[in-house]
Amino acid sequence: MLKPISSSTKPKNSIAVLGATGSIGAATLEVVRELGEPWHLWGASAHSRILELAGTLQDFQPHYMVATCAEAARGCDRSRLPPGCELLVGPDALVRLAQDPSVDTVVAAIVGSAGLMSTLAAAQAGKRLALANKETLVVAGGLVTDALRQSGGEMVPVDSEHSAIFQALQAGSKREVERIVLTASGGPFRTWTSAQMADASVEDALAHPTWQMGRKISIDSATMMNKALEVIEARWLFDLPADKISVVVHPQSIIHSFVEFTDGSVLAQLSPPDMRLPIQYALTYPDRIACPCPKMDWRQPWTLDLEPADEERFPALELGWEVAKRGGTCGVVVNAANEAAVELFLSGELRFPEIVAGCRRILDQHHYTPSPGLDELMRLDRWAREETLKWAAQC
Repeated sequence: MLKPISSSTKPKNSIAVLGATGSIGAATLEVVRELGEPWHLWGASAHSRILELAGTLQDFQPHYMVATCAEAARGCDRSRLPPGCELLVGPDALVRLAQDPSVDTVVAAIVGSAGLMSTLAAAQAGKRLALANKETLVVAGGLVTDALRQSGGEMVPVDSEHSAIFQALQAGSKREVERIVLTASGGPFRTWTSAQMADASVEDALAHPTWQMGRKISIDSATMMNKALEVIEARWLFDLPADKISVVVHPQSIIHSFVEFTDGSVLAQLSPPDMRLPIQYALTYPDRIACPCPKMDWRQPWTLDLEPADEERFPALELGWEVAKRGGTCGVVVNAANEAAVELFLSGELRFPEIVAGCRRILDQHHYTPSPGLDELMRLDRWAREETLKWAAQC
């Protein structure tokens, strides 16, 4: 049976949610509330929306809240924290929560490379890592998987596509896998021409047809950089070469992904789109528990369309396969350049096609290293952001 890094066969019930005010973090809190005992929330983090999180956590009995933004913490009225909850401040506090001996499962839901250090810390501490932060594996997949092997920790994906692959892979061994296929909704520009996308506004790009997501991941979906990052993530999660990872467009977002085996059999995971389902599975694995998510109504007709992914209109996909093949420092450079370019687009300083064009330019400019350490990754993260800003200023 092929599984990602995994050493345990029982659920891990004490949970820390890193990035609890984002869309995945908020959905995770809903799931924990619905599951009830024996699952319980040990701690949760936010960057600056501390009072919002404090209000949400009144329904729980957490031991810790972490605010990574010190300035926001200084203005926090601590009397509004849940009873018995201690407020910890700063990035080091986030690492402390991720490694707390009382925590079994760390839900890594901080968007972007900001979640790298805490996710790596959880891996080093031997936690169950319920991974929603794909950028961590894009940037430092080798470091994270090595840490899990050394610590005896485990990694269960939260992304709906990778959760689907994870579930389908229970049916066969690694040598029996022909390919895995990630499905993509196609985003808001699935039917747009390249000329139309050249004039796309921020509002156009944020209008995802299926999922309600944060601004950054919504833009990534529009460029299909999100799918490119998922290709890289899958390479590390499932230890498969890039040429065994495919992408197809599936606008209904019912088939979350599938696995083709060497005998031609194809196993898929289907469900109405709702992130609470893969989140719950990551918390309860290997068990399945009744979930309040919508169910498929097989008494109704369903249309399930599959289309080839258009790499010409969405060149981010080519970047994804290239980075998955080359590894090394490519992931950190593309991820940092993309994060910087998305911010520039959202602020009106870049046109939509320039997001991926900038990522390509910065990737091609960087000096490749096949096996970087953490310090080298952090240096290149800063370099790629700075170079993206310089490039954008000349556009």
